[in-house]
Amino acid sequence: MNKRKLRNSELDRKSVEEFKQAEKTPIIVILDNVRSLNNIGSVFRTADAFLIKKIYLCGITAKPPHKDIQKTALGATETVSWEYVENTLELIEKLKRDGIKVYSVEQAEGAIMLNDFHPKPGEICAIIFGNEVKGVQQKVVSASDGVIEIPQLGSKHSLNISVSTGVVLWDLFSKMKTARS
Repeated sequence: MNKRKLRNSELDRKSVEEFKQAEKTPIIVILDNVRSLNNIGSVFRTADAFLIKKIYLCGITAKPPHKDIQKTALGATETVSWEYVENTLELIEKLKRDGIKVYSVEQAEGAIMLNDFHPKPGEICAIIFGNEVKGVQQKVVSASDGVIEIPQLGSKHSLNISVSTGVVLWDLFSKMKTARS
């Protein structure tokens, strides 16, 4: 087996226009009061990797362009569709009216473990990630259609939001891709 690392020129990267034209994974990411600009940029980069449909930035979450977002996004703010909406609850209400299922990623009573969560084929899911310290606001959790929890077996039961986003988006992407095959 060949183990030579691929050069960037060998990665079949999409141009901005090709990305915008590509079929998107039916996932919407909502950032609820995320304060770290580096975390925001990392979420954009992960969303780019999995062709995520859209990112909503809510509350105190900063908006591009900003040098600290750009530092970790590496241009993903130009490819991934995004919008700022101040009020997360109003956004949830709108998405639900549009037939989109909304899930908070949080540790909560009645949460579905990520490994047990299976989106319905053809369903668009909106996934909410919260503040680095306080998590997803309780009123947002209560307004969600459900709560997804990342199984954690150690002593901390806490992941950085950019790690949580990567774990959840990869899991959902792989399940949706398998369902389409």
